[in-house]
Amino acid sequence: MTPAEFGMLTEKEKMFIRKEHENKLISDTTWTRNAVLNAEANLNRKKHKRFIELFPKKPTKVDKEYNENAVKIIEEMDRNNGQCWIEKILKAAGMKKAIAQRKE
Repeated sequence: MTPAEFGMLTEKEKMFIRKEHENKLISDTTWTRNAVLNAEANLNRKKHKRFIELFPKKPTKVDKEYNENAVKIIEEMDRNNGQCWIEKILKAAGMKKAIAQRKE
């Protein structure tokens, strides 16, 4: 944004820009503080204790309906065609048949 464009803004627009800049500063400061505290905790940890992750992995939410539909489709394919589709996938991957036949 050029100084001329900034001068054309109203006071309300300038206040919004200042507020967003303040929010960004707070966010950056918080991330830095968390990183420093995490590094200090890892530095002063007991022997043979695990490191504390700075960004712990969170499990992704699963689309339950999609998975239920996928299971229904696979079970229907098994009923109609048997499990030959699994054998084709394993053969294409160069793997031996690893799945025993299901007892029904």
